[in-house]
Amino acid sequence: MNAEREAGQIARVRRFNRTVTERVGVLHDHYLGRDRPVGEARLLWEIGDEGRDVRGLRDRLGLDSGYVSRLLRSLEADGLVTVGTAPGDRRVRTVRLTEAGRAERAALDTRSDALAGSLLRPLNPAQRARLVTAMAEVERLLTAATVVLDTLDPGHPDAVHCLRAYAAELGERLDTGFDPARSLLPDPGELRPPHGLFLVARLHGDPVGCAGLKLPPGAPAEVKRMWVAPDVRGLGLARRLLAELESRAARHGSTLLRLDTNKALTAALGLYRAYGFEEVEAFNDEPYAHHWFEKRVAPPGAGPDVSVPAR
Repeated sequence: MNAEREAGQIARVRRFNRTVTERVGVLHDHYLGRDRPVGEARLLWEIGDEGRDVRGLRDRLGLDSGYVSRLLRSLEADGLVTVGTAPGDRRVRTVRLTEAGRAERAALDTRSDALAGSLLRPLNPAQRARLVTAMAEVERLLTAATVVLDTLDPGHPDAVHCLRAYAAELGERLDTGFDPARSLLPDPGELRPPHGLFLVARLHGDPVGCAGLKLPPGAPAEVKRMWVAPDVRGLGLARRLLAELESRAARHGSTLLRLDTNKALTAALGLYRAYGFEEVEAFNDEPYAHHWFEKRVAPPGAGPDVSVPAR
């Protein structure tokens, strides 16, 4: 992206942010006409009827622990929440709404509905439809931008969660079922430095995708165990995982990236072809594979691969 175009886009985003924050009233200490700022109101919504652990709240909202603690102390002082420890694990702090807290949240819901109605009311039906459609697209793209990628050990609980979900989905989707013991899946050690790496994608602190990269000495790099949770598909996460693995392979000195896949995974087949992978003869004896792909890896700093279509 050239500097002038990026500067123009940043200016548009800032203008959008100013318009939204002014129109929905988050600049005021008395959000929605209540006696609390938007941060406290948002916590009441996120805690929900069942309560939540404090760490989960921090991850969900992307807030530091000190700020969340101050908000919770204020809500607790007003009698809207109780903060305690989780049964069976005193290290985990949990927060629950009191009866007064549930009543306050209900009042916020009513006023929030009224605010949303005030945004739509001045518009004609066609404009309303355009606004709601545009909001859905903005929400989708902002959600995609919220996903973070971390390099984790394959034995990390979030990595294990993804790998189990990966195997379970293959078991449901493949005609033959899926038995990890029959597959040529790499041992965990092959996805740890210096032999490889394992990426986990997180959204609001929850694991929603993964991808491994084998980096065998003197051989092409290989993508393994790529999975994206069904409820976040369509956000471009699989393409982002591929791009990150390709970048890591290039920095490692690899010039070729390989992968294999099953014929039942039609969306994956389309993604690999669109991303610039070319189908080749089988390069392994993976019993669950029907298609094998390769892609040339550009060295670091060589610029984008022009063979990859823009999407």
